[in-house]
Amino acid sequence: MQSIPVDTARLGVLRCAIAPEAKLSNPETQEVKRDREGNPVWTVAVTVRQDGRRISVIEIAVSGQPKGIEEGQIVKVTGLTAFMWSMGDRHGVSFRADAITPVTGPAHGKGADA
Repeated sequence: MQSIPVDTARLGVLRCAIAPEAKLSNPETQEVKRDREGNPVWTVAVTVRQDGRRISVIEIAVSGQPKGIEEGQIVKVTGLTAFMWSMGDRHGVSFRADAITPVTGPAHGKGADA
């Protein structure tokens, strides 16, 4: 799997679209996915809008439950990496971060706090 580091400063303001949810490895049993160290993996849907372009939503996986993040809140994403994947005829991009934290105080323009 090819991994690509992402410069979040170029993504503009990042905003939580869907609050953190545990990522399930088996939806039938509700088993939560775990990383290599055994920590539970959570996902946060984040909106990205660059320079007046349309808004995109990306789902970002992170180890451990992000604290203090609510829908609509501006967030800071640390250590964002994109992973290219393919399975048979399907392919896509997944995102993983070292941390997702809430931004306190007002946003100071494009990418200032994101």
